[in-house]
Amino acid sequence: MGEIISSISGVMYGYILIILLVGCGIYFTIRTKGSQFRLKSQLKCVTEKPKDKKSVSSFQALMVSTASRVGTGNIIGVSTAICMGGFGSVFWMWIIALIGGASALVESTLAQIYKRKGLNGCYGGPAYYIETGLKSRWLAIVFSVLLILTYGVGFNMLASYNLQSTFETFSFYSKDSTPWIIGAIVAVLVGYCLIGGGKRIIKVTSFLVPIMGVAYILIALVIIFMNVTTLPSVFARIFTEAFDFNAIFGGFSGSCLMYGIKRGLYSNEAGVGSAPNAAASALVSHPVKQGFVQTLSVFIDTILVCSATAFMCMCSGVEASESISGAQYVQASLQATLGGFGPIFIVVAMVLFAFTTLIGNLFYVDKAIIHIFKKEPNKIVKIIYYILFSGVILVGAGLNSPVLWDVSDIFMGLMTMINIPVIIILGKYAFRAIGDYVRQKKQGLTPTFLAKNIGLPHKVDYWQGEESEDNSADEKVMEEQTDMAN
Repeated sequence: MGEIISSISGVMYGYILIILLVGCGIYFTIRTKGSQFRLKSQLKCVTEKPKDKKSVSSFQALMVSTASRVGTGNIIGVSTAICMGGFGSVFWMWIIALIGGASALVESTLAQIYKRKGLNGCYGGPAYYIETGLKSRWLAIVFSVLLILTYGVGFNMLASYNLQSTFETFSFYSKDSTPWIIGAIVAVLVGYCLIGGGKRIIKVTSFLVPIMGVAYILIALVIIFMNVTTLPSVFARIFTEAFDFNAIFGGFSGSCLMYGIKRGLYSNEAGVGSAPNAAASALVSHPVKQGFVQTLSVFIDTILVCSATAFMCMCSGVEASESISGAQYVQASLQATLGGFGPIFIVVAMVLFAFTTLIGNLFYVDKAIIHIFKKEPNKIVKIIYYILFSGVILVGAGLNSPVLWDVSDIFMGLMTMINIPVIIILGKYAFRAIGDYVRQKKQGLTPTFLAKNIGLPHKVDYWQGEESEDNSADEKVMEEQTDMAN
């Protein structure tokens, strides 16, 4: 079964997803005129606060999506890519992030345009722009189911396994019992946060993610500075191996290009269709603002955090190999530079990275379940599925790593294969919204958005003007109450 799963993953990432991701990223980069590189606009948008203090801010939505993006993939995923695909994998991670930023901009802008009004604020994501923009309820449900399988099952099992694997270097670690003990502790803590609801999830991630990210990058800079003389040779090796086409195409399934795309996509999620679920929850005056914010999240994840891991490892002098891939390679690299503090730091970082990833992932699952059943589940139902997904975290801690990677890759690939064609079809509305935003900025205005300004033919809950939005809210509440009655 493991070989079959691995073969399916190889075909998806060896052919289909490379064409989709790279082609779509280049297309969106051209159509948006490289808008993913507007760093000044991204930083300005992320600091804006909503008029309603109780609403989710751009920064909070960024932290939820970054909590999911910035996780075990930034440590274990990068390490695995380097060990299995070589130093050249890092270059292809950068490329997939740079062009993928355009896909993140478009999908998150669409999520804002098509977001819905709820009793507890706004919500949305790919399932909603598929359902409203393409008028395909069945495809939207398929996407929601895949999102649940990807984030609630695949990614959370993998994050749980990666977390416990960092304890292997300690003397108390027992392969028979330690994974299950650690898995049980993490499952209980995550369940506690989940029972507190979305607000607790946002509060926890908004607090932990910035601290975690800054501390990790600072340690990386210290290690790079301590080994600064190795940087020229590291860069030379990255670019040499990245363009070793004989190695790439001679054995493509294990090449730096494939591993760079696989682990880069797993880490930054640009085009997958996950981050738009968080993007839609923010209250902003123009959809493009949150599109810029989510683009910033891609760069934080890959250009900063993934690069931090890569250079910590590559500058250490510890040679990468398949025998020490994953947590062992990172720990060995840090120990070579920082001594005994290195492995301890990685364990602490992994606990924080994995924990926020687990919480962020289940925020997405919550939204997908609401979409499928067209209403917020009652408290008893929520507790039941929170227990189930916490159980998944426990099980993942004791399973086999290669199989978990391949299963997660397949689920993520299927989501991407639905989301990319959809955002290409609906992309014209995002392009018009970006044009509207830029036009208002050039006029010195604070960009505000109306659906009629881009000729949007679909009925949406927001962007109709204040009076229309109030009426839409009343209609939406009535519709939800009718659904519950039915």
